Amino acid sequence: MWRMARPRKPLLSRDRIVEAAGALVDAEGLEAVSTRRLAAALGVSGPSLYNHFRTKDEILDAVADAVSSRVDLSMFEGVGVGGGAGSGGEGEGGQGWRDALQAWAHSYRDALADHPNIVPVLARGPGRRPAGLRVADAVFGAMTAAGWPAAHATRIGALMRYFILGSAVGSFARGFVDDRAAYDPADYPHLGQAHLLAERQREVDEGAFETGLEALLDGLSLQYEALRHGERPA
Repeated sequence: MWRMARPRKPLLSRDRIVEAAGALVDAEGLEAVSTRRLAAALGVSGPSLYNHFRTKDEILDAVADAVSSRVDLSMFEGVGVGGGAGSGGEGEGGQGWRDALQAWAHSYRDALADHPNIVPVLARGPGRRPAGLRVADAVFGAMTAAGWPAAHATRIGALMRYFILGSAVGSFARGFVDDRAAYDPADYPHLGQAHLLAERQREVDEGAFETGLEALLDGLSLQYEALRHGERPA
């Protein structure tokens, strides 16, 4: 009996291509992804990539969807009417929508933390990407199950994405240089401590995310209570 020899290199697959493209995006940005660069990284000929993806955009979509697939959606499973508009706790239908949005926002931001260069692709919307569509479906389904009208549920999904993706694009704190002389009080009388922001980047950026998220959820809670009492939200 004879056995077929194993290939010296692992067979090319969609997963291998996506992994290599993701590494390029992380290291050098979206423009670094090309057929030539990917083929070289994978040790294959360029045309062989087209057996799995037709275009560069399809590859980038797959990289974006791989990131979306890491977002936890389990917090939406128990959301229903009565679930904590004010308290964010348990209600008649399960976990509160506010608690679910808060937990999801953190999971989504964590998934993006190491892959900020792919955010522009995610910002285009889910398109046909399966993981991206599952995220949209979970958020919309949970909000309508909690009693939000469909139009409001759509807006909530949109604004949460704007906020989360925006927070992942870059660092506010790192946008200031570590040089006191750059902030002459004659020109910038209120930026006397700005040179310290870069070294406190995590504290500043995470604090800003928490402040914004709480403010956003507080505002939604007020709207939700108004809707439940038959009032027109501001």
